[in-house]
Amino acid sequence: MIPPKGALLALLVLLGAGWGITPPLTKIAVSDGYRQFGIIFWQLALGVAILGPLVAARGMRLPIGPAHLRLYAAIAAVGTILPNAASYQAAVHLPAGILAILLSTVPMFAFAIAMGLGTERLNRLRLLGLALGLLGVVLIVAPQGGLPERAMLAFVPLALVGPFFYGVEGNLVAHRGTLGLDPITLLLGAALVGLPVAAALALVTGQWISPLPPWGAPDLAIVLSSCVHVAVYAGYVWLVARAGAVFAAQVAYLVTGFGVVWSRLLLGESYSGWVWAAMAVMFAGLALVQPRPNSTLVPTPARAKDISRPHPRARR
Repeated sequence: MIPPKGALLALLVLLGAGWGITPPLTKIAVSDGYRQFGIIFWQLALGVAILGPLVAARGMRLPIGPAHLRLYAAIAAVGTILPNAASYQAAVHLPAGILAILLSTVPMFAFAIAMGLGTERLNRLRLLGLALGLLGVVLIVAPQGGLPERAMLAFVPLALVGPFFYGVEGNLVAHRGTLGLDPITLLLGAALVGLPVAAALALVTGQWISPLPPWGAPDLAIVLSSCVHVAVYAGYVWLVARAGAVFAAQVAYLVTGFGVVWSRLLLGESYSGWVWAAMAVMFAGLALVQPRPNSTLVPTPARAKDISRPHPRARR
């Protein structure tokens, strides 16, 4: 039975609001000296703590054959460790609203990669969408003042590394499949494989975060973003199954829009006219590159298909 359209739209808005809060939460998480690998470890650990009982309650088992382990490792690398390492470092230097706007490039990267792989054909309108996405980035870094400080310019490419890898992840899943695993089980396997890697990186780089009190706003932000993403991603999977991938992909607009709104409300950020123009251009480009019915491209809007975050999924 398909739920009423009004209920599906309400859920879509709720998902966008949930994923949209992750950029300001990321900004808060790095505000007191916490850095990428320590944050990634605890987000993965929290993800395992949430997803493990969920998978068990559904009576599912976690396959651990060589092919499955390779898939878990690939998803952990391109869906969590690599994109988050770049995104959290960029969050130290860039406003959260800028990060939210740049997350809207995920479907653009995904489409460009799919064209390179030959799974998507060249289409003039969608090619125009890619051009508009690039124009949006140019408007953000324009000398006239898209960024609050010109020194931030160097970190915009770093902020685009995460969306690029989320695009890689979507195409990886579309091209190779999930070996029969549902998304929640796949995410649990990826989290378990990525956990020791993140722990080693956190210890080697001196970025380990003690779980002992006192706890402050950054600690709360890490916990909240982890819980929000697991809940929102589960809802996204449910929505795709009942309303279709093309309908669910519209959440990309909401993630960016809510990301900017949450950043203003929680962090008091303000933006120049160039940033608002960039957001409008990004939305136009997003409309042109959105997946069509029967498209082979997996629509992975600004979700962080990781256990934490858009990129985006949402985006993490």
